[in-house]
Amino acid sequence: MAAQLNLILFGPPGAGKGTQAERLCDDFQLPFISTGDMLRGHVKDETDLGQKAKEYMDAGDLVPDELILAMVRERLLEDDARDGFILDGFPRNADQATALDEQLSDLGRRVTAALLIDVPDEEVIRRLSGRRVCTEAGHNYHIEFDPPKHDDVCDQDGSELIQRDDDKPEVIEHRLGVYHEKTQPLVEYYDEQGLMRRIDGTRAAADVHGHIRAVIATLRLEEDV
Repeated sequence: MAAQLNLILFGPPGAGKGTQAERLCDDFQLPFISTGDMLRGHVKDETDLGQKAKEYMDAGDLVPDELILAMVRERLLEDDARDGFILDGFPRNADQATALDEQLSDLGRRVTAALLIDVPDEEVIRRLSGRRVCTEAGHNYHIEFDPPKHDDVCDQDGSELIQRDDDKPEVIEHRLGVYHEKTQPLVEYYDEQGLMRRIDGTRAAADVHGHIRAVIATLRLEEDV
């Protein structure tokens, strides 16, 4: 039986994590566990954990680590996560990473690898700041990679194309600053454990996918040695 694949996915906004996660889920039949989606699901379903989390959210406070960890543990015990998982949005700091390691150890498991889809800041800004969306139905374009036939006009419904506030360069730069501040300690944490694998995210999506598959194949060979 193949070893478990317990993967953590990192990358800046615009790195293509969602695209790669979707492909990996199909490749290896692993659940994609986004802590943001998981948190919203608990709140929507009004679970005990969700109700506790909502109290903090309604007060404008961050949901405490122990609640997020409890949700993660519950999710990892579900049948579809038995052979592994792809975790996104958690851990967010070294304390959470340590707690996750302890939690996995209690379950007789461990992180297989942390995959960092690495994209330089200037490429992230180029990708995100070039996005345009139509005001009528939300059709997406990119002024460089997928431009409309006519400037600022949607090909499909003729409505105006706009740049969303969170796609403006100054906002993207702020988001990148927050990302680097939070992620760098985690990169060091997993580097020290020999678990960090860097993927060149500037390449075409298919090439990035192939690189990740090659990394995973190597990990599996190492597990069998």
